[in-house]
Amino acid sequence: MTQSDRLIFGSGPSAPRPANGLVASVMWLGGLIATLAAMAVGAVLAVFTAAAVTVIAVFAGALVFLAGLALRARRTLSGRRRRGDDVIEAHKVDGTWVAYGWERPGR
Repeated sequence: MTQSDRLIFGSGPSAPRPANGLVASVMWLGGLIATLAAMAVGAVLAVFTAAAVTVIAVFAGALVFLAGLALRARRTLSGRRRRGDDVIEAHKVDGTWVAYGWERPGR
């Protein structure tokens, strides 16, 4: 083995030795606690993400609903709108205007 191999692979006096006895069990317990803490944080973040997605979906649904109502109202009003070819005729009779040809449909 060359010197660079020893530095890379760590075979020598400076290589980390496996922990024995009490140190190994304390390290294992610390790893377990860190894992549980990471899982708890991940679960809390997942709940917050799900709540945010739900709120966004509710607002998007309300927006689509209101847009549908607006389009429906626009379609309904465009059918009632007067056309340019509906010309009425008015004459002045004894100082007052009298209109002919103006009839409201549906009355």
